[in-house]
Amino acid sequence: MAGLKSALIFLLQSIIVGLAVAFVVVLVRPDLMPGIAGGGEPASYADAVDLSAHAVANIYTKRLVQDSDAPNDRARFRVNTSFASAVIIDPAGYLVTNYHVVAEAAEIRVQLSDGRIAEPVTIGVDAETDLALLKVDLGPLPAIKLGSSAQLRIGDVVLAIGNPYGLSTSVTQGIVSATGRGLLNLVTFENFIQTDAAINAGNSGGALVNSRGELVGINTAVLAQDPGTEGIGFAIPVDLVRGVVAQIMENGRVIRGYMGLVPDDLTDSERRAMGIEGSAGILLVETFDGGPADAANLRPGDVILEMNGEPVYSRRQALLISASTRPGDTVAIVALRDGQRFETEVTATERGEVPQ
Repeated sequence: MAGLKSALIFLLQSIIVGLAVAFVVVLVRPDLMPGIAGGGEPASYADAVDLSAHAVANIYTKRLVQDSDAPNDRARFRVNTSFASAVIIDPAGYLVTNYHVVAEAAEIRVQLSDGRIAEPVTIGVDAETDLALLKVDLGPLPAIKLGSSAQLRIGDVVLAIGNPYGLSTSVTQGIVSATGRGLLNLVTFENFIQTDAAINAGNSGGALVNSRGELVGINTAVLAQDPGTEGIGFAIPVDLVRGVVAQIMENGRVIRGYMGLVPDDLTDSERRAMGIEGSAGILLVETFDGGPADAANLRPGDVILEMNGEPVYSRRQALLISASTRPGDTVAIVALRDGQRFETEVTATERGEVPQ
């Protein structure tokens, strides 16, 4: 019995000493206790930058632009130079940047993080998502690891890496402010990540990475309606980039389905006036004569409730579903006309230059 009592006393003394030591450690070196300082998040994002910054390149372009101030007896064109960014996504030398970075450029140069310079070949572009795929022949290159934009949450920490104002490999930090952002009239198919990480001139085409150094987006635009607007930038999600790059590498271009319709959003009050319960439903504003929607007996004024069994809540969602089809795909439609539900099928054709 005496032995048991001694053992208990020894155990209690050990617990007290252990708690005292832990208290001193937390007081003196809180950084050594995971979950105490910073909620488990890294105090520094240097590791994420080390993993990703070498895959971000600088782009310099030259364009011939019309000079309206030139005298009549001189050439009315001048050379305009600009800088931007690109991301190496494949060790074989493939880089992704924005379409608007290389559009109509007379000369394009890529400078890697190690200082090497090359003139890239344009493999393909997609103006409707503002993406371009380039390739340089400089041997094996440090490619960035692709993450998942579908897993992003509002509040996640992100880093923007690029070439703002010609300052190569500049890093800014912020959070994800929103996902699935549209209605900005920047490109046809909008599904942007919104961030407050500073994105400036020259960041276009650069990397938006998460705290693990994985690519989650391609920086593309900043909302600057007036000089006082700050902290509202947009990036193309990496999941969309994957699909576009895969099609460009396979076909040299992006092949999309075309449904021949123009949708618009409905307000809640408009839905109630039509007797529609819930928040699903978009208005069909126009169908193009002879197009797939017209052939499927869809008419302006119809309300589309579902596409391929998926409730449709917005114009942006309908356009993204349409863009995800390929020529020959059939899209099942549930719609409403004069208060009566009906079903039809739209067989997509190949999307051309007709706006949708």
